[in-house]
Amino acid sequence: MNLEITELTARLLAHRWLPRTDSQIRRALVDEAFRAELESNLAAVGLQLLDNPFAEHVAVGLRDEVMDAVFGGRDYQASTMGLTRDEIALLVVIWALIILPKRERQLGRRSLDDDGQNDMFGQDKPIEHGESVSGAVSESSLLADFGAQLGGRTKIRNFALGKLARLGFIVRSNGYIHEGPLLDVLLDYRVMADRIINGTLADVLAAAGRALPGGLGEDDDELFDETDEDVDPLA
Repeated sequence: MNLEITELTARLLAHRWLPRTDSQIRRALVDEAFRAELESNLAAVGLQLLDNPFAEHVAVGLRDEVMDAVFGGRDYQASTMGLTRDEIALLVVIWALIILPKRERQLGRRSLDDDGQNDMFGQDKPIEHGESVSGAVSESSLLADFGAQLGGRTKIRNFALGKLARLGFIVRSNGYIHEGPLLDVLLDYRVMADRIINGTLADVLAAAGRALPGGLGEDDDELFDETDEDVDPLA
């Protein structure tokens, strides 16, 4: 087991994230002893395993106790990965447009092309990940709807989106923005969803013709808690 743990630790350090379908990650998600040893290896270098059962990837992140040592007490840098205010706002908008509809589909056991009307046993399905539930956002429509509020279209297109892609939050392909490996891992759904749904951003999105999914609301935490037990970590 030691060699496999060492290999997985090295791979996580080198890549920062790995897909849930990876054979070693699959083992870490179901084998408690294997995971405990992995967590111990990561903790020895100030890291922790980040796992959201609704995300397609797992990742590694800094443990709280080493934040100051790594970032020299620069709380802003530590908590935002060096993103500017406009870039953070852009990230939150993209998160809302991709992850909130995705989570509604996952909780409803529906895919992008499924309206949920034809499957009587949909709730018995395991949670799905990836392109079957995670939609894309058109770059041109995003710039048209939010460019003026988020620093200007040129700045967003030429700099901000590229930065978010390099950090692993998004994937850009053929004029569309897709969920990146870290978008649903590093941003806390329970905190983000409540602030967006009950905050000003919900009105901003609605004014741009992008109303939030109707199935999300005050009971999301309860849904999340209940669904945790139903998530297949190998799906």
